[in-house]
Amino acid sequence: MAGEIVTVASGVMNPLIGKLKALMGDEYGKFTGVRKQASFLEKELSAMNAALQKLELMDDELDPTVKDWVDHVRDMSYDMENCIDDFVHQFRADDAKAGFIEKITQFIKKFRQRLRIADLMEELKTLALEANDRRERYKIDDWKPASGHVAVDPRLRAVYQEADTLVGIDGPREEVVTRLMDTRKKLKVVSIVGLGGLGKTTLAKQVYDKIDSQFDCKAFFSVSQRPDMSELLNNLQYKLGMNDPVSSHARKVDDIIKELREHLKEKRYLIVVDDVWDESAWNIIKCAFPEEGNGSRVIVTTRVEGVAIVACQNDREGMYRLKPLSEENSRMLFLNRVFGSAHGCPPQLEDIMAEILKKCHGLPLAVITIASLLASEERSRKGWESIRDSLGAQSATNPTLEEMKSILNLSYMHLPAYLRACFLYLGMYAEDCEIPRDDLVRQWIAEGFISSLHVQDLEDVGRSYFNELINRSMIQPYENEEEEVCCRVHDMMLDLILSKCAEDNFVSVAYNYEGMARLHGSKYKIRRLSLTSFVGDGATISVSLSQVRSFALLGNSMPPLLLFKYLRVFRIDQDSSISRLVQLPAELKGLIYLETLAIPFADLKSIPSDIVHLSRLSYLSFGMEEGLPEWIGDMKSLRSLIIYRMVTNPSMKAIMGLGELTDLRELVIYVGSFEKPKLDALAYSIGQLCNLKYLRFYGSHSKVDNQLGSLSNPFQHIEECRGSVLNFHRVPKWMGGLHCLRILDLRVEETSTEEVHLLGELPSLVKLEFSLSHLPKERVILGRGLFLVLEHFTFHSKEDIMAYLGFQAGAMPNLRTLALNSAEWGGSIPVGMEHLLCLQKIKLYQNYSRDATMVSAFRDALSVHPNRPSVE
Repeated sequence: MAGEIVTVASGVMNPLIGKLKALMGDEYGKFTGVRKQASFLEKELSAMNAALQKLELMDDELDPTVKDWVDHVRDMSYDMENCIDDFVHQFRADDAKAGFIEKITQFIKKFRQRLRIADLMEELKTLALEANDRRERYKIDDWKPASGHVAVDPRLRAVYQEADTLVGIDGPREEVVTRLMDTRKKLKVVSIVGLGGLGKTTLAKQVYDKIDSQFDCKAFFSVSQRPDMSELLNNLQYKLGMNDPVSSHARKVDDIIKELREHLKEKRYLIVVDDVWDESAWNIIKCAFPEEGNGSRVIVTTRVEGVAIVACQNDREGMYRLKPLSEENSRMLFLNRVFGSAHGCPPQLEDIMAEILKKCHGLPLAVITIASLLASEERSRKGWESIRDSLGAQSATNPTLEEMKSILNLSYMHLPAYLRACFLYLGMYAEDCEIPRDDLVRQWIAEGFISSLHVQDLEDVGRSYFNELINRSMIQPYENEEEEVCCRVHDMMLDLILSKCAEDNFVSVAYNYEGMARLHGSKYKIRRLSLTSFVGDGATISVSLSQVRSFALLGNSMPPLLLFKYLRVFRIDQDSSISRLVQLPAELKGLIYLETLAIPFADLKSIPSDIVHLSRLSYLSFGMEEGLPEWIGDMKSLRSLIIYRMVTNPSMKAIMGLGELTDLRELVIYVGSFEKPKLDALAYSIGQLCNLKYLRFYGSHSKVDNQLGSLSNPFQHIEECRGSVLNFHRVPKWMGGLHCLRILDLRVEETSTEEVHLLGELPSLVKLEFSLSHLPKERVILGRGLFLVLEHFTFHSKEDIMAYLGFQAGAMPNLRTLALNSAEWGGSIPVGMEHLLCLQKIKLYQNYSRDATMVSAFRDALSVHPNRPSVE
């Protein structure tokens, strides 16, 4: 999946090495000595990069001398990349000039250029030699962490915790016991998966204590991140009462596994394998468990979903996803820890307690740790406010919370190298901020965090990185109201992120004037900056800030952007419910490296027309008082264009210009009250976008038929099409050829059984929202072979859907959610719902949800369904 490894320290080194390799190509051959110098630098920096990667993957804190070298090399690499970018940009800008006078001028300039590039390469060579000299002088490659204090495993406390001190454990314990103790005689594995500190070990121990008397032999042992398998299996033998692990430490793993299998043979055993991090470790451990058909059971706990799935042999029922505590249980646990009862909080502390619990988000580890702090504090408002304030992301570090931080740090240290920079970049977002997946991925790409040795699309690689962070319980995924895939970061995890960012000068955050002043005094230049609001004027942007590559601003006060010459990402985050006017600078052409400009929920008065000179700009997101700019067709570099609102309708020239953006992969556009000529022109332009993957229309429903339905085989690569604000007379025939289409939102006046079948034969369709104005007279019966991968189906109509819809055996074999919405009901319900074997939920909208008779009829019909789907 990944190409070169991109770690935090080497996050800039890999792009730099790639650019040096480009300088070794024929394009720059006319510059004397460039290839030779670039080759020398590439070799020197590659050696340093290897050392950086080795040091970063060590768990231990670096020696100050080694840490200083790492910081210096990282900062030097950024500056080197900036120098090379400047040279390449100037070289290509000069070559682009084609006039006679310009060619004469170029002839004179080239001699000066050769001198400049020679001086530049010598300067870079000197920097590299100095860094390498320090590396050898400090013996960086030979450095090894000194053996020091080994902390007690924090999970021990969970193992020995008394059941009567636990809160909210009963439901999860009974659920896991039910899944584990069925009538099956075959060996069964149940895995418990969730975020670090959520209570997986505690839950596993409670299940273990409840059922262990039913087994001949039992053991509870922990694996940890980098286990010595021989020592680990010896420990299991010891727990099973087989032998003394010390005397058999030197034996081979295969021999120990044979002994374990022999010991467990013909016995009914219960084993808890706690804290498994790798599939490879589990694949070895499981070999010790013989399949005897006598009802043996194994419980696995892990933070990694991939491990959980493999452990329970892809049986989804065998995987239990542990959820955070409810608000009520969080409060109860907190009060019991602080006051010894659930009713002991003084009234003057209630509001502070509520704020503290909100920051904990139901994480038991956080609740217990903070409650333990408060239990030892004077019960004064001032003391509690002090603890509350120390929990925010502004503090980033708190010495009293080190144990909790160390538990979460385990998850970070176990991240693959290529995920670390991506994970720390989340520090660019504020607490409790909604983080859209695709926006985040594009910023990773702009920063150079994603690489691929193959032709695979970088955005696809980035989405796989995002999914991996979910699977490792590092971020919390969800869909927002617009059905975008998003994530949030737990406050405690964000504290860890900002702590790491501060250590590595990765992301700098300022919340006020004092924070800005602190940044100006930084030893190293600031490369990524997140400001709650902009304080001061252009004079406050010092050299240490002028090198910023990613800039996030929470507010609408615009800084002097042109001072940020090397800016790649600029983002203004605002509350989507509050629209504020933002004024961009009069010129933008100086931001030659900008790739992402995202101002989604602000109202722009206008965008400077010189934005067309930003040849790297690939993502543009905005809402604007004026209509679509007429120069939009000149933005050939765009891959994503998102227009959330336009107060005035665009000109015909602007609409036709959209058709020139043939590299566009994503288009989100506000159509407002377009009249038919402009709607037809928009359809024509969009039909030219042959590489489009994501298409979405915003605005009020249009009753005017559009010409999209008459296009000839457009959108062959489309994966998501949301067009319910547009009106189609029938289902367009070309939709039958959309083999990549996964999500479709479509509104039509009329349809037929044949057209429904056309949609049903789409091979990749996972989610369908279908709005139909007039139902056909004949009932449509969906049978085998249709909608094979569909998981979510929503059907809207003003007429009675129930009398129209039916299902045969084999229909929609993967459907999980069925949503129905219409204004009329004749008393019937869709026939054949018992054939929807994977159905989990039915949603009834508008009148249906308030009709008790309707809800009751559905529940009665589904009472014999094997899944007992919910009706809501």
